[in-house]
Amino acid sequence: TLSFRNLIINGAMNVAQRGTTKATHTGHGYFTVDRFYTTISGEDEGRTEDQITLTSSDTGPWATGFRKAFQVTNGNQSSGAGASDNMLIVYKVEAQDMASCGWDYTSTSSYITCSFWVKSSVAQNFYGYFKVPDSNWYYTFETGSLSANTWTKITKTLPGNSNLVINNDTGDGFQFNLDLFRGTTWTGTRTLNTWSAWDANARTPNQTDTWWTTNDATFAITGLQLEVGSTATDFEHRSYGDELRRCQRYFQHHFSK
Repeated sequence: TLSFRNLIINGAMNVAQRGTTKATHTGHGYFTVDRFYTTISGEDEGRTEDQITLTSSDTGPWATGFRKAFQVTNGNQSSGAGASDNMLIVYKVEAQDMASCGWDYTSTSSYITCSFWVKSSVAQNFYGYFKVPDSNWYYTFETGSLSANTWTKITKTLPGNSNLVINNDTGDGFQFNLDLFRGTTWTGTRTLNTWSAWDANARTPNQTDTWWTTNDATFAITGLQLEVGSTATDFEHRSYGDELRRCQRYFQHHFSK
């Protein structure tokens, strides 16, 4: 089926009920684009978050129908990269949506595929991981070396694993975590592209700190899609109204007169 296949809500970054920008701030939470959570620690200066508008110069996502993206701008990390510093973008899929999506997540011959567009102002490789909180297992990946200021499409296909557990409830069933930087407190020896039991001290291999230590570095993402199967299909573009209603399950902005 070609409809209702994307498990991500607001993957095209069109809905931003809280506002389209959040200037120089710290802390963790949902601040601009709906359903996309950010976290930061150890910063010398806060980051800025924006729902940005794409143009025809955004080669790649523009041609496939994307008009918005979520962008994080780094502050001035004047003290350098500390061992406990980190900044990441997180998306959480509700457990009952994952449990009933059709992915046989306990079978190694059943697959789920994640695809997305990213652009960094700094050329480097980034790491991330998918996590299944109910069983506390995770799967680490890398973007590969990104060219500066160039949109790149990333596709990752994950097999199931007999150790995975996803409860049929309203909890957190599946996480997409993309690290913009994570210090050595949480990194170490880690095999990519395989499931393993959670290790908070080795979530990814040691990470390059160039983006983190570059003043006003930017990182943008759009077109996040998670779908059952071993192939990344064309992005499922949904109407603004449809995406807004889906977002409002988790947050509704009320205007007062």
